[in-house]
Amino acid sequence: MSSPVRTYQNKTPKLGERVFVDPTAVVLGDVEIGDDSSVWPMAVIRGDMHAIRIGQRTSVQDGAVLHITHAGPFNPDGWPLTIGDDVTIGHKACLHGCTIQDRVLIGIGAIVMDGAVVESEVLVAAGAMIAPGKVLESGFVYKGNPAKKARPLTEKERSFFNYSAENYRKLKDLHIAEDY
Repeated sequence: MSSPVRTYQNKTPKLGERVFVDPTAVVLGDVEIGDDSSVWPMAVIRGDMHAIRIGQRTSVQDGAVLHITHAGPFNPDGWPLTIGDDVTIGHKACLHGCTIQDRVLIGIGAIVMDGAVVESEVLVAAGAMIAPGKVLESGFVYKGNPAKKARPLTEKERSFFNYSAENYRKLKDLHIAEDY
């Protein structure tokens, strides 16, 4: 089986310390992943036409797809994909050429489109669709298709961001110890 971390066009992904990448995942091209982050089974992080930057203690769950928007006649600069620290990206989520700040939960099956910005401490509900260019204000839950501000976060929800990041940090350490 080929390595899940692949060079493309002379660009090799850079992984921080203690990063876990499942053998069935694909991390390709101009990608940087911060310390203690994790990439779970069947996730795809494809930096083939623009940069992808992922912060520390961020988990990319099973089947998630992370890609960019290439530069071209309709968008001369394209859109990189930038993800902050302590972010949990749910199973089968799709992030495309957007910015996700720190301490964010992207729910299962959610889609965040080109040029969208998810500010710090936002919960994007499962199945939500964030339209291109939309800005999600810090401190709220967003849900629906297209996603709309549903309500302010509770204190319990705010504490979940760090809990989730730490939980997945511990879990990836257990997987690393299994010596894949």
